[in-house]
Amino acid sequence: MTDKLFEAALGVSPPWQVTGADFDLAAKTLTIRVDLIAGSRFALAGVEGQHPVHDTVAKRYRHLNFFQHECFLEVRIPRVKLPDGSVRQVDPPWAGKLSGFTLLFEALVLLLCQQMTFAAAARLVGVSRHRVAALCERYVELALAQTDLSAVRELAIDETSRARGHDYITLAADATERRVIAVAEGRGADSIAQLTTELQSRHCPAEQITSVSIDMSPAFIRGCAEHLPNARVTFDKFHVIGHANAAVDRMRRIEQRSDKSLKGMRWSLLKNRASLKPEAAADLDALIARMATVRTARAWVYKEQLRQILARKQINVARDMLKHWCTCVMRSKVEPMKEVAAMVRRHLEGIVAWAQTRQTNGFLEALNGLFQSAKRRARGFTRFTTIRTVIFLIAGKLDFAVINPHARQPT
Repeated sequence: MTDKLFEAALGVSPPWQVTGADFDLAAKTLTIRVDLIAGSRFALAGVEGQHPVHDTVAKRYRHLNFFQHECFLEVRIPRVKLPDGSVRQVDPPWAGKLSGFTLLFEALVLLLCQQMTFAAAARLVGVSRHRVAALCERYVELALAQTDLSAVRELAIDETSRARGHDYITLAADATERRVIAVAEGRGADSIAQLTTELQSRHCPAEQITSVSIDMSPAFIRGCAEHLPNARVTFDKFHVIGHANAAVDRMRRIEQRSDKSLKGMRWSLLKNRASLKPEAAADLDALIARMATVRTARAWVYKEQLRQILARKQINVARDMLKHWCTCVMRSKVEPMKEVAAMVRRHLEGIVAWAQTRQTNGFLEALNGLFQSAKRRARGFTRFTTIRTVIFLIAGKLDFAVINPHARQPT
């Protein structure tokens, strides 16, 4: 009766059968013995027909816990003799992709690692952190090999830090599906080359990319020009506004040395006015009223004008307005904002492309935030392969169900 119960619970069916179970209360383990039915013949992938058993080997698989107790399957695995005289081992239907685990156990580990660190998941399931990391890396590589990127046309590319200091990795994301599709070391032009090589291996030649959104890094600009020949470059609107915000804050820092009323106004100047509290909005309005004498107020006005221009959808209108804005700023005495105007002039076509493409790296910045949070929880990652695996687990939207029917992406 117990054997039949375990067969039903495990989904074991002919030519397999449960032949017994041992429960060790002291070790807190349950071991279920699975054997083949005498006289059974087995099919083998890629070889026609059913084949007789030549001999067997004993294997042990970690399965899902039995209540609070660890559960193992001890299985007699057949090796079959093929018509050509060769002998091949049969993989049981529950065997996982990493030696020693069942598919259900691997699906559990994969789900845990999408929500917590490898070390935490390892403590929870009772295996080593290295085995957990190897399992996740194996699944990520198998899922990537099954991913077809032939429909990708628009990319978003950005860098994120992998460790303290100037140590970075570069991410490429599908701007339409909003998922990371390639990861490279560094943040230079050669990183773009690494990304295009990885995309090429998954049926996405560089020539099919028609649009790419990047920041104004000279290395990224050069890399895209060299390795994405047909891609129209869009400079993310939010990076441009970020430079303008930084210029406003630099102007405030300079002027507050002589004008103490500017102290404490940093966030009022950087936030959207509509989101300010009434008292903060009143302070901002009072500052703007002094625009003729306070350069910080003029810097804020220039920043808001730039925001309004970038909201336009007519590319020719946006281009003309940006040129006029740059002329006005360059004639002013707001030195930090002049640097922004010079940057806009240098990258004008990429900035006005936003009016048509509306392509942004905003979602990629959010994904970077998730990765940085995972990095802090793990106290950092030392190996690039580990970093790559974590990023794809978090932001790759990989279909693990193709590899393991029990694995599902968290919603």
